[in-house]
Amino acid sequence: MSRRSPRVALIALVAMAAVGVPGAAHATSAADASSIYPPSGSCTTSPAAVEPGGGFDFQCAPATFSSAEQVTITVTGENGAGADIGMVRFAITTASGTTTSAEDGSIAPVRITLPQNASGTYNIAAVSSTSAGSTAAVTVTAPDGALPVSGMDSGSLIGLFVGGGALLLAGLALAVAALLRRGRARR
Repeated sequence: MSRRSPRVALIALVAMAAVGVPGAAHATSAADASSIYPPSGSCTTSPAAVEPGGGFDFQCAPATFSSAEQVTITVTGENGAGADIGMVRFAITTASGTTTSAEDGSIAPVRITLPQNASGTYNIAAVSSTSAGSTAAVTVTAPDGALPVSGMDSGSLIGLFVGGGALLLAGLALAVAALLRRGRARR
């Protein structure tokens, strides 16, 4: 056996791994691909804009999910925990609930009601254990004749002001104590 044989064998092995592994990693059947990659824009909200405290329907088109599987619907947005999904209220930062997909893989309209202090855009996601699902969004608009909500509420800043003031007073007390100590040390 010559010295080249182990090198040639190693090079051949590396070449086969480089060519074969990526092909195997990307091999999926058409049925697998449809459950992993749902149709683009397959979930929608109707209407796409609501007033604070308003409701809308969220639904997904056929073939978004497998037949008769559990699907989790999640609402994320400012005070998303205040959203009601199908008449159930959740007290967490992001509201979520479950429903079952139809035989064709669709989700029938689910009624979602936003809280009275809703503002901005809310993202609604639907996922299952076998599908990546899809998302849709709804935008909160100002009630007729009202100005849109923007900025921060001054009440939410009171903790920041109190904490900052306490830190400032503590810093001043330390500075005065240090000056007094230096004055006593010089005498």
